[in-house]
Amino acid sequence: MYPMLKPALRRAWCTQGTVQFGVTAAHAVKLGPMDIATGCFLELLDGTRGLPLLREEARELDLSDHHVDTLIRRLLDAGLIDDVRAAGPETDALRNRPDAMERHRPDLASLSVVHPEPGGGMRRLAARRAMRVQVRGAGRVGATIAAVLSGSGVGRVEVLDGGCTEPWDVSPGGLPPAAVGERRATAARQLVRRSAAGSAPRTEEASSGGEPGLSLIVVAPRDGLAVYAPDPRPAEPWIASGTPHLYAGVMEATGVVGPLVLPGGTACAGCLALKRTERDKDWSRMLSQWQSGRRTAVQACDLALATAVAGLAAAHALSFLDGELPASTGTRWEAALPLLDWRSERIGAHPGCYCGAAGHTEGERASVADAVHDTMAG
Repeated sequence: MYPMLKPALRRAWCTQGTVQFGVTAAHAVKLGPMDIATGCFLELLDGTRGLPLLREEARELDLSDHHVDTLIRRLLDAGLIDDVRAAGPETDALRNRPDAMERHRPDLASLSVVHPEPGGGMRRLAARRAMRVQVRGAGRVGATIAAVLSGSGVGRVEVLDGGCTEPWDVSPGGLPPAAVGERRATAARQLVRRSAAGSAPRTEEASSGGEPGLSLIVVAPRDGLAVYAPDPRPAEPWIASGTPHLYAGVMEATGVVGPLVLPGGTACAGCLALKRTERDKDWSRMLSQWQSGRRTAVQACDLALATAVAGLAAAHALSFLDGELPASTGTRWEAALPLLDWRSERIGAHPGCYCGAAGHTEGERASVADAVHDTMAG
């Protein structure tokens, strides 16, 4: 092992004999007591020295081998040590792509902070390259989500949408002005390709004529109503196949992220529809009117709000793909202009829904959710 202090965490002496690694409350760690010689030794933990050489140089600072071993063990336990030579075929393949590595240096630094084990960030960044995500929608929200996922290292990002790009589909992080008039699917495919850091790796499935299973579907249609009040029917095959899916979009002047649905583990669009119908006897009647008829007016979709929704949704999607269950799991987040106060609503599983999530206790649902996640992300 060639220990390296995680460079993303800034260091500062907060009191005599105590060093704080990191600035923010979520990730900061204090370590002490620490003398000046040990503080100088920390500068040697840059990933270029193995333990034998570190012990040798530490002796010149009057630090014993035991002191060095104990310190590194404490740093490891605190999640402050990274392994720049994390092993594995996926990490080796990514490490051999210097162009991609340069693009992903900020992402790798962030992942190293979030995942404390040595080499955890590198392994997750490499794992993204083998994942397949489908984004349904190429408007201001969907196209930006697809671009962010591709730029963040997801190896295969597919975008499904119909029709041709309109001027109001254009956004700085999504489809460019030059795409107006092109088929949305074609323009989105080009956007994904431009956003990627190098080409996606060839998989065994691809080389044999098949394709890898979907790790996640992001539902981000141009019609915000389809996210605010999602139709359960399109999700039926996803529930049946156990495919996780995340809703995101803008309805009028309200941004929506979630829920992230883990089939059999968390509430789905069907649960949401049933609960709304129970709460409001007029809901079904109004919804059928909103969904019917031909809309000619351009829908309200504030550019800044759409970009914020896309960024948050992409972050939640990446968190899931990296092995976590983000706050959108079974939960919807909303923010409305002009105050933009993000609020969450937990969506409970409905006993009358075909998804079956209500048939479990909370602990059982958590176990099912973990199993679904491990299957899809692993």
